[in-house]
Amino acid sequence: MAFLENGNHTAVTEFILLGLTDDPVLKVILFTIILCIYLVTVSGNLSTILLIRVSSQLHHPMYFFLSHLASADIGLSSSVTPNMLINFLVERSTISYLGCGIQLSSAALFGATECFLLAAMAYDRFIAICNPLLYSTKMSTQVCVQLIVGSYIGGFLNASSFVLSFFSLLFCGQNTINDFFCDFAPLAELSCSDVSVFVVVISFSAGSVTMITVFVIAISYTYILITILKMRSAEGRQKAFSTCTSHLTAVTLFYGTVTFIYVMPKSSYSMDQNKIISVFYMVVVPMLNPLIYSLRNNEIKGALKRHFDRKTFS
Repeated sequence: MAFLENGNHTAVTEFILLGLTDDPVLKVILFTIILCIYLVTVSGNLSTILLIRVSSQLHHPMYFFLSHLASADIGLSSSVTPNMLINFLVERSTISYLGCGIQLSSAALFGATECFLLAAMAYDRFIAICNPLLYSTKMSTQVCVQLIVGSYIGGFLNASSFVLSFFSLLFCGQNTINDFFCDFAPLAELSCSDVSVFVVVISFSAGSVTMITVFVIAISYTYILITILKMRSAEGRQKAFSTCTSHLTAVTLFYGTVTFIYVMPKSSYSMDQNKIISVFYMVVVPMLNPLIYSLRNNEIKGALKRHFDRKTFS
């Protein structure tokens, strides 16, 4: 049952997701495309993790962070994609009240963790380029582990604010979400309780994650750019910049879509546009990251070549 009587209110036990489209033909097309994207996402990121683990040449802090970024990508995509694929195949797309809370918290956890990991990777590049002689000390195993743990703690704290806010909301009958997953904004619109405090809590939590990580990335790359411009050798500048291009591309894609969704005024774009951008941010970007790093990073390409050569001649 979708509703249960609870005093003078009707408590919602499930939500109806309107999804991306009502067109049956378009549903089949989108199912096929998104299934392929999800399979590439999982296989690509798992391959990245395994390659980093088995290749001794990649046992460096940058790739240690990259392996955790790949894990976060799998988690972020998996928080929404399997449910979205199922909903393409059924006539009435629903998700339970508990399932909605789990989906919302999972997306908040892995999304925030990815932000912190991208910031940690920017700091790693800053140390490598601006303080190369102190790199092994400042980016020791202990420091790397602390940065990783800090990233997951930051993600957990952000997810906690979403969980507490969601389970504090009161729903009195309206249960149709105009989205393909349980996002907080449409849920707050459905609530019959005062959501002002929870909107502030969520805005503060998500805003803090974004501002802190963007600040770290911006400061790191400002110093990196200054250091590169001071280099006398064109070859040295090219080599230094090449170590940052993959990370810069990943940052641009991730924060570009996040900014569009959460910073731009809602009146400047439609709900359908918001859905498309959300799909790109939560489904497409996690697929692109391993491709970006494998295509633009010579060390990963070299490790892949050595791995396949070993397989060929063994």
